[in-house]
Amino acid sequence: MRRIGLDVGDKRIGVAVSDALGLTAQGINTIDRKGSIEALKKIIAEYEVDSIIVGIPKMLNGTIGIQGEKVIEFVNEFKKAISLPVTLWDERLSTLAAERALLEANVRRKKRKSLRDKVSAILILQNYLDSIRT
Repeated sequence: MRRIGLDVGDKRIGVAVSDALGLTAQGINTIDRKGSIEALKKIIAEYEVDSIIVGIPKMLNGTIGIQGEKVIEFVNEFKKAISLPVTLWDERLSTLAAERALLEANVRRKKRKSLRDKVSAILILQNYLDSIRT
């Protein structure tokens, strides 16, 4: 039972996939938002994914802001192209946590930019996987 986790941004989407047992998340890549639905459909087929977890950026008070509305708009479009369940997962501060992890690993600034979305997707998916196990 594989799942993918998505960190949807304005320009890029970070993508992570779970192992077959649904225990761990691994980063796949970062794709451009333009043309992303077709690219995601290929990833879904390649990894035989049966559900999708999308990070929804909420405000610190729990409400959905402008960026959250953009993600919901993307998810609604995406749902039209696939027939899999999509779960929205609270991703508050995942980008900040990803940036911190990359800084601690001494990743250079230019490289961090390309990795941040993928690491955020890993964190989103791993947090989801951990929550359903407990």
